[in-house]
Amino acid sequence: MVETIDLQQFIRDVFQSKFGSPPALVAKAPGRVNLIGEHTDYNDGFVLPMAIDRAIWMAVSPRDDRRVVLHSLDFDRVDEFSLDDIQKGDLGPVEYVKGIAHFLKETGLDLVGFDGMMKGNVPVGAGLSSSAALEMVTARVFTALSGAPWDPVAMAKLAQRAENQWVGMNCGIMDQLISAAGQEGRALLIDCRSLELKQTPLPTGTVVVVMDTNTRRGEHGHMDSAYNERREQCEEAARIIGVPALRDVSMAQLEASKDRLSDVTYRRARHVVSEDERTLKAYDVMLADDPAALGRLMNEAHTSISDDFEVSSKALDAMAEIAQAQPGCFGARMTGGGFAGCAVALIDEKVVEAFTADVARLYEEQIGIEPQLYVCRASAGAGIVE
Repeated sequence: MVETIDLQQFIRDVFQSKFGSPPALVAKAPGRVNLIGEHTDYNDGFVLPMAIDRAIWMAVSPRDDRRVVLHSLDFDRVDEFSLDDIQKGDLGPVEYVKGIAHFLKETGLDLVGFDGMMKGNVPVGAGLSSSAALEMVTARVFTALSGAPWDPVAMAKLAQRAENQWVGMNCGIMDQLISAAGQEGRALLIDCRSLELKQTPLPTGTVVVVMDTNTRRGEHGHMDSAYNERREQCEEAARIIGVPALRDVSMAQLEASKDRLSDVTYRRARHVVSEDERTLKAYDVMLADDPAALGRLMNEAHTSISDDFEVSSKALDAMAEIAQAQPGCFGARMTGGGFAGCAVALIDEKVVEAFTADVARLYEEQIGIEPQLYVCRASAGAGIVE
């Protein structure tokens, strides 16, 4: 694992070696892990993520020809485009940069081109929102070079539009908003309708462990039909019940409408409605400093998303179940869009070494794949670091 401060120095040094002078600025934006509240964001519901101490870093210096030349060290490629003629290309990291530039131009911002160097330590396709981190670090760079004010909520909404309309991923607002507005040492309860943010610390004496199954579904894990299909099923349920979004449905209303829904649509809605309830309870028990209660809610959330929403996998189920069985683990669940990627556990800080070693060993024995486990702390959102 490359520590954050080392990565900052590394990208600065590589930039200076390539261009012969230090960068004008270095920005970063974090990935995120969602503690609870999965597939609720695009249903106008509630989520409870935290920005993590894994980020994408971008070192840049302005150009005077309105061109962007971006060196992606992780993908070993150089991409270039003109801010006066932004065209879609094959899906790759530069498409997220283009999408942000396109929609920033629509706001009337006079963009400045740049030479850029980019590197991150957010695993791609793992469900930790590497794409949102890339979007937000790009937005932070463009606004800084143009002298524009930084508004985390406005930029998150713009980045969501870029991912929806430019990249073609019909995501909700959570990933961009937590990457933009994350707080050091705090998780954020996000109301995905009003975009109201409420901070809460993790329970005393606990740490979050992200458990990467090292299973992937391509460069962007849920780009294909499965994610969008789930969204369509949720929207169908809301239409049949007669509400703007599943956020507006109580469990009693859902049960009263069960006969009008197909079995699959009912189960999709049941996950979302119950997950909203769990997420609000999770915020309350975190404020009450009750890790055991939070862990139980995480366990219930995994069962719901695996059985009712059906976006887990053999590897994710195994990882969650192995973690849940370990001493000192309060709860564990898959996190992210699903089908592959990561699970997340809340554990007693005193058992970190034993927990990570035992979970890694047992998972590899059961699945035959070596996992990666990261002890994560809540970090601040997108910013200029030098």
